[in-house]
Amino acid sequence: MLNFDQICFCFKSTILARKKKELPVIEQVEITDVAAEGKAIARIDDLVVFVPFAAPGDIVDLQLYRKKHRYAEGRILKYHKYSEMRVEPFCSHFGVCGGCKWQHIPYEKQIAYKQQQVFDNLSRIGKIDLPEISAIKGSEKTRFYRNKLEFTFSNKSWLTQEELQSTQTFDSRNALGFHIPGMFDKVLDIKTCWLQDNISNDIRLAIRKFALDHDYSFFDLREQRGLMRNIIIRTASTGEVMLIVVFFENDRSKIDAMMEYLAETFPQITSLLYIINQKANDTITDQEVHVFKGRDYILESMEGLQFKIGPKSFYQTNSEQAYELYKIARDFAGLTGEELVYDLYTGTGTIANFVACRARKVIGIEYVPEAIEDAKVNSELNGISNTLFYAGDMKDILTQDFINEHGRPDVIITDPPRAGMHDDVIKTILFAEPVKIVYVSCNPATQARDLNLLDEKYRVEKVQPVDMFPHTHHVENVVLLVKK
Repeated sequence: MLNFDQICFCFKSTILARKKKELPVIEQVEITDVAAEGKAIARIDDLVVFVPFAAPGDIVDLQLYRKKHRYAEGRILKYHKYSEMRVEPFCSHFGVCGGCKWQHIPYEKQIAYKQQQVFDNLSRIGKIDLPEISAIKGSEKTRFYRNKLEFTFSNKSWLTQEELQSTQTFDSRNALGFHIPGMFDKVLDIKTCWLQDNISNDIRLAIRKFALDHDYSFFDLREQRGLMRNIIIRTASTGEVMLIVVFFENDRSKIDAMMEYLAETFPQITSLLYIINQKANDTITDQEVHVFKGRDYILESMEGLQFKIGPKSFYQTNSEQAYELYKIARDFAGLTGEELVYDLYTGTGTIANFVACRARKVIGIEYVPEAIEDAKVNSELNGISNTLFYAGDMKDILTQDFINEHGRPDVIITDPPRAGMHDDVIKTILFAEPVKIVYVSCNPATQARDLNLLDEKYRVEKVQPVDMFPHTHHVENVVLLVKK
């Protein structure tokens, strides 16, 4: 086995003459652990190597293809021994598709790794006193648990190793599926996806077949041309279905034909919408949405409350587990009916409306104006009159003047994006001095950073990890902070 200096020399040689020399290969390496970003870990002397789709206990030959200081990235060339931990992946696209990277690891092990990830981040990055972390709440559903998926059309489908090595010819490279990680213009044609209710597979495959049968052009991401661009499918626990078909070219006859076909073939679609997006990127937040059939929203239900979900709305993508997450946040808040609650990053007001019945007043703040309009509608829909909602950048809305005007909150519930909270927001929270802060996070690393800053005035009293995304490394975490 090569020592660390030999590995470094191999990397330097590769950088200088990559075309002339093969990338270094290390044989008989044991995979020892799982990393925070979902990759597995091998250790070669002092060098840490991150490896995708491996499991602790695997013995493999690794090809190293990237070196950064004291770590490297590698790919598996050969298995000498499979880990006893491994299970058979249930998806035919496993190992190529960018999602569900932990299908080969038993679910009970997945959530154990996520529990450890929360502990490692809070202790190593947060560097604060911690209580015992509660056992992670796993998801009852580990398949078909998502309520939203987006699929991309491409005329440059990704070819698997099996396809490349076969004698098959490819007259058409049209695909409808997911982007290959790191390949913005390559899309894997998805046959069956196990993430969303099967209606999603039926709709996607029917659209693909209709487009191919009628010679509809699939999008060319490099050249920015083609008719069919994306589809977005949203499902709700109420049984309602939203389909958004995103076209690039404005070909009225073909658009109408496609939409008529979908309306007739899938009467269960309650919200059939389309968008003509001719921008360079796929985001639809600034695009006009056209209703072809039904409403421009679907309804989600939670504990007797109804929530309006529009095409641009954010809603937790695992509906059943979102309910568990919100119950934990509400329990941590310990509301008695007398509290003024600030709900930061409120989205469509799901948490705000969920806790409103146990608070005196709830004020929600969110960046996206359309989401705030949905939040207001959700309050009206449920007869809730003790909520107020404001749209704008959090650091610009949540100021000392805002608090002086609306009152110091007794409880702040915050559910920021993966980047965490802006320093100015944390300073304002420290100024507001609520009795409790309930911090819901989809990224324990940035949550830990923020907890370190809040440690000036707050101590962590409870920590509850929640798994929202089985077969991935992602984990949600809810922390209760109490004023010292």
